[in-house]
Amino acid sequence: MKQKDKPQNLPQDFLPFDTPMLTQAHSTEAIPPPRHIWGVAELVLELRDQVEGLFPDLWVRGEISNMRPSPSGHLYFTLKDGAAQLPIVLFRRQSSLLKFRPQDGMEILLRGRISVYEQRGQLQIIAEWMEPLGVGSLQIAFEQLREKLREQGLFDAEHKQPLPLFPRTVGIITSPTGAVLRDFLNILARRHSGLNVLLYPALVQGESAAAEVIAGIEYFNSAKTADLIVLARGGGSLEDLAAFNSESLARAIHASRLPIVSAIGHETDFTIADFVADLRAPTPSAAAELVTSALHRIETRLLEFDHRLDHSIRYRLLERRERSNRLSIATALVRIQSGFNRHRQLLDEFAYRSSTTIVEQMNHQRRRASALELRLRHARPLEKLLAQQHWLSSLTARLLRAPGHQIHIQNANRLVLLSRLDTAEHYQAQDRRAHFNELTLRLQALSPLAVLERGYTLTYDDQGRIVTHAASLSEGSLLTTRLASGSLESRVTKINAAGFKAVQPQRPGAKTPRKKEANQE
Repeated sequence: MKQKDKPQNLPQDFLPFDTPMLTQAHSTEAIPPPRHIWGVAELVLELRDQVEGLFPDLWVRGEISNMRPSPSGHLYFTLKDGAAQLPIVLFRRQSSLLKFRPQDGMEILLRGRISVYEQRGQLQIIAEWMEPLGVGSLQIAFEQLREKLREQGLFDAEHKQPLPLFPRTVGIITSPTGAVLRDFLNILARRHSGLNVLLYPALVQGESAAAEVIAGIEYFNSAKTADLIVLARGGGSLEDLAAFNSESLARAIHASRLPIVSAIGHETDFTIADFVADLRAPTPSAAAELVTSALHRIETRLLEFDHRLDHSIRYRLLERRERSNRLSIATALVRIQSGFNRHRQLLDEFAYRSSTTIVEQMNHQRRRASALELRLRHARPLEKLLAQQHWLSSLTARLLRAPGHQIHIQNANRLVLLSRLDTAEHYQAQDRRAHFNELTLRLQALSPLAVLERGYTLTYDDQGRIVTHAASLSEGSLLTTRLASGSLESRVTKINAAGFKAVQPQRPGAKTPRKKEANQE
């Protein structure tokens, strides 16, 4: 460091390393400076201020090693060359602006500022921006995203949807002012004038282009007004086509329920959308041809058939005209008459053959019936039937006389008798049950308990005898009264031997007449 580059705001006791110390040899009267003791944090902060003031903005190139992405989005790595290394930190806001994913071993050019990390006292570079050396960042980002999506299976053929053979409506997402749309519509009108086209206007270049294209895909999928979707854009540089290398757009194409045709750029241009789409067209004009290819082939084939049919009809007419010119009217009439005669002869021959065939079949059937009748007479079936009946009758008589048959008959009779016995027992049991029920009802009617159910009671004295006369009791006797449900005990306090007279209910306020009662003490 040159003397002119030294900071001027150092403390008085801070001496640069190249400043010679004053000694007694220089001046015998020099006074040593006062000692200043630094704290660690104070010294580190002082160094950080000095370093950040000396290197506020710088460019560094080197190789990435020890890449450590943090969950918060910050990137920590080491930048090194063959002789030295420096820690680098790239904070989340700056890392989100990168077009590529930094990896170990990548040569980069970095812009940032030098600072000191106080907790470790470590010199580091806080990066603001960086780009790879050799290959552009967009190309690296393209390769990295393509490899990532390929590993996730977004490019697999099993996810590709076939295009409808005869689409009625095509949805196109492109710029409404570009030449791409005019070329697309011109080719469709020339090849298939009846095909409907729905345009979703969207930017195809710039930071918001990917979001607008995604919105168009989602619109056609939700509206269900189109049979397929075409993404169209003209050619351009890798920066111009960056919107179609977006990961979010790739996933929107993969999630689309409608088939998508990618027609981005020229034939030599490739984007991530081309790999994810169901079909890639080299150009937007080629996309229009691919969409109408099936119908165009059918129209071409129909035109070919129409041409061949027209040529064949013309040839046949010419041939017939030449033949008619060679024939005179008399010759034509003779030929017509001979044709009629041939047909009459054929009809006569068919009639003769049919009549002869019918007669032969009737004679054959008649001869066959005669032969069957003769065989029947020789067989004498009636005599044989009578003989068989006689033989069967003799066998039946012998069987009835056999012991085994008699046992079988006895068993059958026994079963019949048992069945009759069971039936008789059943009916007899029913009669007895009915008689028992009748007697039960009579017994219940005569039972004293039934009388108790109507409010009457049975009164017993202390000897267990039924009390029928009040005169048989005395005052103080213990009585037991049986009710329909339960019983109670009472003691005689008064005896009325003349009988019991029910008390009639009286109206309120009426006077009760006095009556003489014959009470026996």
